[in-house]
Amino acid sequence: MAGAVEPQLSLPPLGERVQALRKRAGLTLNDLAGRAGISASAVSKIENGQTSPTYETLLRLALGLGVDVAELFGGAAESPVNGRRTITRAGQGAVQSTPQYDYRMLCTELATKAFNPLLTKIRARSIAEFDGLQSHRGEEFFYVLDGEVELHTEHYAPVRLGVGDSSYFDSAMGHALISVSAQEATVLWIATRVHGVLER
Repeated sequence: MAGAVEPQLSLPPLGERVQALRKRAGLTLNDLAGRAGISASAVSKIENGQTSPTYETLLRLALGLGVDVAELFGGAAESPVNGRRTITRAGQGAVQSTPQYDYRMLCTELATKAFNPLLTKIRARSIAEFDGLQSHRGEEFFYVLDGEVELHTEHYAPVRLGVGDSSYFDSAMGHALISVSAQEATVLWIATRVHGVLER
């Protein structure tokens, strides 16, 4: 129907979803920790809502659980038809916050996508706010929507990008973004779906 607004799904908190998927897979905390390459205490804190995982940790959890990262936010595991479509309205999407970034996960209703789109507010103001540069398999692209960012990568000198600028890079190279504008910068961040074992 023309002009109809698709309802926003009411999704369980991330920690509850991780715990439900872990139990569905018959895994203990230690099992999932070993598969994901993170500590059992970290898994427990995530499940109990005591900490917010980074995007890299979300990828590790998804691989440890044998699911797509979208399933951590309530996405369907499979679709029986070839034609798939989902819409995320302005201000909607699953929000995940870390000390460095506020992610708004877009189009999470569909799992097994070729890439994951995230509307990301860059909160970090210094590279010292990170526990090292993040790295994982895959490729990433971001486009600066608001403010100015500084991209730090393992093999290149830091570079500043403003509104309309973009970057595409190999995710296996350590990387981090900080905001260098008066306001928190916002980027559209797209990461390819990760297959196989994540590596540092």
